[in-house]
Amino acid sequence: MSDISEPAKTAQELFTGTKDVAESHQFDKARLADWMSDHIEDYSGPLTVRQFKGGQSNPTYQLITPTHSYVMRRKPPGILLPSAHAVDREYRVISALHPLGFPVARPYGLCTDESVIGTMFYVMDMVEGRIFWDGTLPGLAPEERRAIYEAKVKTFADLHNVDWRAAGLTGFGKETDYIARQIHRWTKQYLASKTQKIDAMDQLIDWLPANIPPGETATIVHGDYRLDNMIIHPEKPDVIAVLDWELCTLGDPLADFSYHLMNWVMPSSDPGRGALIDIPDLKAHGIPTMEEYVALYCGYTGRDSLPELNYYFAYNAFRLAGICQGIAGRVRDGTANSSEAASMGERVRPLAEFAASCARKAGMT
Repeated sequence: MSDISEPAKTAQELFTGTKDVAESHQFDKARLADWMSDHIEDYSGPLTVRQFKGGQSNPTYQLITPTHSYVMRRKPPGILLPSAHAVDREYRVISALHPLGFPVARPYGLCTDESVIGTMFYVMDMVEGRIFWDGTLPGLAPEERRAIYEAKVKTFADLHNVDWRAAGLTGFGKETDYIARQIHRWTKQYLASKTQKIDAMDQLIDWLPANIPPGETATIVHGDYRLDNMIIHPEKPDVIAVLDWELCTLGDPLADFSYHLMNWVMPSSDPGRGALIDIPDLKAHGIPTMEEYVALYCGYTGRDSLPELNYYFAYNAFRLAGICQGIAGRVRDGTANSSEAASMGERVRPLAEFAASCARKAGMT
């Protein structure tokens, strides 16, 4: 197992735990303590603040008192896109899910007054458990891996089964045409950021919107459901909290689930792929095959099968190509701020060609 465990060790070390608060993310701790004293029952200082190492786009902090630990998520400081970093939406969805018994941290309060720490934020409970940064789960026995994956898919299905209207989430997102709107959005971004002609993208831009599978339904969609966005019980293979609801909305659950399944099918050549493609025998490793995982999801959601998966794989790879092309466009325009942004442009053509190969399986000629 040494060929897959070393990268996992590096990821665990890089992203697990807390660090001193970054200079750019500092704020007035006394003002936060005053707010917590006014809005959180049984709060008692003094307050110590640490920042989580994980790469969240919304800065996330551990708030420690002598008797309790909390977590704060805030909008980052600076100029932001109007709809980005919507921590108020995160707070709304976990506030709706927590009373239903769905595994999210207990929410304590949302602060929209930017004078407190400089940006909007919310505070929730600190859930103690394990976060795994590598989907291959190195260091665990095969039966433990299997149990964690089964808990993960059960929790995902539970999310898609939530009656979002009864949960108070009416108006949380548009209820129809999720796939069509997503295709339009990423087509627009791709064309605005285009740096090269890619025949596969041109084909997909025509074919995808004309062949959306019928019967689309609306559920809560997480948007980025993966192993490192959940907390596993310290000793049992139970999901005790799902994290990072920044992309959550109402939409097509099969788009959400099939994006999660990309870990099983993305080509090895793509640097953003899941690591499962590198495991020669998933069953021996203890991780369900994609077919087994799909069957579990179908069983929990009352479906017989997912015959349109190739369409959804094409859609998701197209979406990823659009995202990468947008980043490449910002490199071209001199506005990208990531040292890795330039490499994103190199992913666009392979992603488009992978998407086209899936689309051909779904009937594209």
